[in-house]
Amino acid sequence: MTPAEARAYFREHNVTTTAGFAPGNVQANLIAVDKQHAFDFLLFAQRNPKPCPVIGVLEPGQVSSHLMEGGDIRTDIPAYRLYRHGELVEETTDASEYWTKDMVGFLIGCSFTFERALLDAHVPVAHIAQGRNVPMYRTSLQCEPAGVFAGPMVVSMRPIPAGQVADAVRITSRYPAVHGAPVHVGDPSLIGIEDLGQPDFGDAIDIPAGTVPVFWACGVTPQSIVMHSRPDLAICHSPGKMLITDVHDAEYQVP
Repeated sequence: MTPAEARAYFREHNVTTTAGFAPGNVQANLIAVDKQHAFDFLLFAQRNPKPCPVIGVLEPGQVSSHLMEGGDIRTDIPAYRLYRHGELVEETTDASEYWTKDMVGFLIGCSFTFERALLDAHVPVAHIAQGRNVPMYRTSLQCEPAGVFAGPMVVSMRPIPAGQVADAVRITSRYPAVHGAPVHVGDPSLIGIEDLGQPDFGDAIDIPAGTVPVFWACGVTPQSIVMHSRPDLAICHSPGKMLITDVHDAEYQVP
């Protein structure tokens, strides 16, 4: 599918994950908050660029941008999560009725973007091979607070064959706008994860023998921050179900 075809498909269909859709195009996380909190979140993202690399900001009430020509941020993601005062109150496939003229949408880079580069280098991506959503975990790594926002970082995990960990680090480090290099390699307990089989978001995956767990900062971090900071209203993507943009991966690749 082209990005536009994928977005049209998602208006009518939910999916397990958008990983593997429209390969070669950048995928993005979403968080939308009332304009009274928008500067605080922009400052939070500026102070925490690993988990919250901003690739686009919509003005209050705006629902499309040059990143998604002809698209609608309220309908073009497979599923959305609605948080009120930090509590998840609804998951829906259409956020239109909740999107007010004062909502400011932030598009955050997603690590699904660099998975094609990993696969092209013959580095396996387990959740794609297993047809599951990537596992994501809240950690003991605290983000730098800003305004009303504070809380722990979320990471995504991919088990990488031991002999290819250096390749995975090198490849992903070239994509700083979509989280870049890992934040941790190896023992999950060192970042506060007790059981890899119990992710906080996404799906548990089978971890092949001879692999090492590698953890990347994750764009679900804003949802962790919302749960901790409890703003009146936040609209987010459902973890693993992203906005597919018109931007090509290569545009965010650095030498």
